[in-house]
This record gives sequence, C-alpha cells and structure tokens, in this order.
Amino acid sequence: MAVSGFEGFEKRLELHFFGDDPVVNNMEMGLRLLDFESLEKVLHAVQCTVVSAVGNHFFDAYVLSESSLFVYPTKIIIKTCGTTQLLKSIRPLIHFANNLGLTLCGCRYTRGSFIFPKAQPFPHTNFKEEVFYIEEQIPNNLCYRKASVMPSKLPSYSWHVFTASDQTYMPRFALKSPDVNFTVEVCMTELDRNLARKFFKKAGDSKTGDSAGKDMTALTGVDNINPGAIICDFAFDPCGYSMNGIDGDRYSTIHVTPEDGYSYASFECVGSIYDDADDIVGTLKRAVQVFRPATLTVSTTSTSHEVWTRVAHAMEPLGLKCRSCVMDEFPAAGSIVFQSFTAARRK
Repeated sequence: MAVSGFEGFEKRLELHFFGDDPVVNNMEMGLRLLDFESLEKVLHAVQCTVVSAVGNHFFDAYVLSESSLFVYPTKIIIKTCGTTQLLKSIRPLIHFANNLGLTLCGCRYTRGSFIFPKAQPFPHTNFKEEVFYIEEQIPNNLCYRKASVMPSKLPSYSWHVFTASDQTYMPRFALKSPDVNFTVEVCMTELDRNLARKFFKKAGDSKTGDSAGKDMTALTGVDNINPGAIICDFAFDPCGYSMNGIDGDRYSTIHVTPEDGYSYASFECVGSIYDDADDIVGTLKRAVQVFRPATLTVSTTSTSHEVWTRVAHAMEPLGLKCRSCVMDEFPAAGSIVFQSFTAARRK
C-alpha cells in the first residue's frame, strides 16, 4: 500500500432549490442561467476547474479536473476527489441561486471512507467536522437534519451521509415533481491490473485530454455501459480518466484512479423506479466488468424499497459476494441502502 497517493474517493454534494418568487414561474432554465464566470468562482473555492462540458435540453454536465458537476434547473450535483474542499461550494452556490430567485430546500452530502484521510484539508478532516461545517453554511429553514455513518463488514469501508430539508417547501416540490428517480453510487477498489493499465496514457502520447479520453472510452468498453448516452470524456496525464454520460434527463459518471496500490474507480447513475428491473442490473454489470474490482460498495438512494435488491443480482454473476447490507431512512431523501461486496474467492 502506498504511504500516500491520489485520493480517488469522492465527496458528493447535491443541493435542491425552489422558486420562491411568484415572478419566477418558468423554471425551464433556473440554475442553468448561472453564467460560467459564477460557476468558475464556485469551483475556485473548491480548488478545481472545468476541463470539458456537454449539455442537452434537460441539464448541463461538466467534467472537472477533479470529477464532475451537473446543473439542472432546480438541482445541482457536484462531486470532487483528491484534496478538494467540496463543502466550500455551498455558500457561493446558495448566493448565486438566491440571485436567481431560488431558495435552498434540500441538501445531501455523501462520501465513502478516504484512502488517505490524513491528507484531507479542512473542513474534510473528519465527518464530525464536515457536518458541523455544513450546518453553519445552510440556512435555518433546513431544519430536518440527519447525519449517519453507515458501517460495513469491511472495516475500512463505511458510508457517510448528511441530509437536510425544509419540510415547508419539500411537499410542494414533491407534488409538482414526485421523486421516482433513484441514485446508485458504486465505489470500486483493487481494480484488475490489466484493465487499470488501459487508463494510462501511452509514453510519448501527445494527444489532448479530449482525444485520449475518447480512445479510452472505446478501448475499455465504457461506451457499451449505456449505448444511448452522449459521452463527454477526458484522459489525464499521465493517467486517470473521467466521463459524464447524458441520456435524456439522466446522467451517469465514471472516475478512475488506476495506480497500483490505491487503484479506485467510481460509477454513478440515476434511474427510475418505473424502469424495467433488468435495466439497472445490466447497466451495473457492464460498468463493473470494465474494472473487475476485488472490493466494491454500492449506495442506493431511493424512495422505493425495491431498487437495492437488484444490486446483488447484478454483482453475484460477476463473482462478487455481498458481505454486508445496512439501511437507513433520511428525511426527504428517502432510504439509503449501503452494500459491500468482495470477490467470492476471498473470505
């Protein structure tokens, strides 16, 4: 194990907003009206930059120097790895949203266990510090708050969750747009070495990050995970890879840190509880087969209790055995199920 290396495990922040100004009744654009200069200011506070971008009628997706940013009319998701200070984005995002007549009505922060926790700067030095920091940044109207560390049977893998919501806005928000979507966050470690090597640029390769990224997408089979998605990808120098996929109003994203000793890959996607049950099973299978990890965890956030059961169906045929499964309920976010898997050949 390396003493210190690049921290693959991401911190993830999701903020929901509501148009509280009667004049703002056309929410087709909402947060998407934020100009690029404002987004750059937010990312500067976090300590990362935009390297590539794509958008459609529903949302905008940005590949960052450290992970991804998704901007919907009333929702923003920012996911960063390394030693970024993700939570420093909260205050400027609230400020810029308020200028657009939008009020924060929901917040969700999640992350796995860092590989190199001692390398993390404030406010990410520990989960208690993170929760305290978030609570200082968000307004008092988000009064339904819950923080939890969800354990697993793998001692160094746990899932950290903080949610906050404003129940005066959330019911109206839910009535207008019932949350039938679910989010699946997959964290993979100890990647197959031969597959991980495909995420290194070749020596002397002078291709741009965009061009090399397209090559990696095709070479590794990432483009087969969701063949209908538009892919925005980027290869880092000398190694590493990020991709955002957009398919209608849904995103998917992959981030890879392929170095031996602390190899890591993440896959995240959204689905609907009305989808065919085989859809998420097939998607997860194809994503995990790109990396063949020895260990992985899956966090499923949904208002339905059915979705997480499909995860095991996707993993078992790949030789991955479920070692632990815990569930917890969070106000307005729904239920979060955290499962851990290891290669069946391991005890």
